[in-house]
Amino acid sequence: MHRSSATAFTLAVLVVLAAGCADDADTDAAPGPSATVTATGEATPDAVVPTTATASPTTGSALNTAQVCRAVDQLIIDGSRQIVADSTAATREELTPEQLNGKLKGRLSRLADDVRGQARRAQDARIKKLIDDTAAKIDDGAAAKSPASWMGKEFVDIPPRLTRDCHA
Repeated sequence: MHRSSATAFTLAVLVVLAAGCADDADTDAAPGPSATVTATGEATPDAVVPTTATASPTTGSALNTAQVCRAVDQLIIDGSRQIVADSTAATREELTPEQLNGKLKGRLSRLADDVRGQARRAQDARIKKLIDDTAAKIDDGAAAKSPASWMGKEFVDIPPRLTRDCHA
């Protein structure tokens, strides 16, 4: 029974990891030249206007937000990978559920601290609050009686929420 529950947990974490990795290709891509269709039906490329590296307060804040959001995404992905590795090792080593919970609690606690560190970097108050809330949710998982159950119910909601609210 223990082996199958650890295997099921590993599969659940892989689903979370896959969700965290699913990224819209358009979010990081720079806009390329576009085309305009003329009245004659011919496509003509639109003019590409070069941008300058001069940062306005809005641009600097937007850049900071993008950097912080990407960093949090990467922390969640890396944390998920580490949890999968811990779960795989727990299955191989035939750890008890209590031992696995202990590993998960420590891993989630460190992840929450790392996410909270990114919140301190955020210049946008809305993003700071979102990331602080995310760290608090992860803290809830570290404090849960069964972090594995918490991950299947709560952790899976974190990547889509970040994608929706942090990158908006």
